[in-house]
Amino acid sequence: MDNKSYPVIFTLMIPKESKSYKQIYFICFFVLYVLILSINIRLVVVIIMEKVLHEPMYIFLCHLCINGVYGASGFYPKILSDLILDSYVISSHMCALQVFVIYSSLLCEFTILTVMSYDRYVAICKPLDYHTRLTKHTCVKLILFSRIVPTFSVFIATLLSNVRPFCSYHIDKLYCDNWSVVKLSCASSFVNNVYGYIIGVVSISFAVFIIFSYIKLVAACKASLENRRKFWQTCLPHIFSLINFCVAMFFDFMYSRYGANDVPESLRHFLALELVIVPPLFNPLIYGLKIKVLRTFVFTSCAAGRVNVSKKVLKRVHAN
Repeated sequence: MDNKSYPVIFTLMIPKESKSYKQIYFICFFVLYVLILSINIRLVVVIIMEKVLHEPMYIFLCHLCINGVYGASGFYPKILSDLILDSYVISSHMCALQVFVIYSSLLCEFTILTVMSYDRYVAICKPLDYHTRLTKHTCVKLILFSRIVPTFSVFIATLLSNVRPFCSYHIDKLYCDNWSVVKLSCASSFVNNVYGYIIGVVSISFAVFIIFSYIKLVAACKASLENRRKFWQTCLPHIFSLINFCVAMFFDFMYSRYGANDVPESLRHFLALELVIVPPLFNPLIYGLKIKVLRTFVFTSCAAGRVNVSKKVLKRVHAN
């Protein structure tokens, strides 16, 4: 097959006993996708509608939730259609698009968490300079930075892995990932490895910045009870999100680089899916439940929605 003349078709991993449990798999993935959409969109709407939440920390959280919806949409519609059609194949072009969406959202999540660590550092360590440093223009620049840098980086990586000839056509995963596509090529992966190391060095520099900011935060918390309260209220969700992200990326790295057939299939499925299930689902839950102000507005909006529905129902009953 000529890669330049015809689109290459890849086969994906088939879920274990998919014929027997296809309906169960479909329901599980559908419920997960609906939960991710509803929770993230709920937080986004609350942050946009409530002027009290128009602060840098909540604006960055809103961007994090939007990114979670974006990343989840790169995986769930495809797996749901595969389960319905019982056809676990994907064209090289759609595979490249899926790689781009999923991994640009992941790198974007990391840059957003880096920006949020800077926000918490200024809020706790430099409270008097907070509103002068994190102005609206600065927030816009930070959001653009957290989106443009990962998007451009993943675009180059996806391009490098898809301009090479393919000798194999099976991806041992339920979705496409960049390293799996690289391994299918007949050509040397030297350039891809070098570029991957560059991305790794940049990511490590972000991680060093986050560690440095938290060292400063811990030092500031020792000197003030108020700083300690701010740390436990707003920094703890950030720490949980970082741990969540690092664990997901570690599992994905171990699976992509060292996954083998001698690993139990259930464990292989877990390693492959943890990346697209846990971060977009638990990040909004962590922030929504831990931060008191946000939790209050979310529950208030839910209660208000139920009251409005009840009023409408009562009006209809009285009209009849």
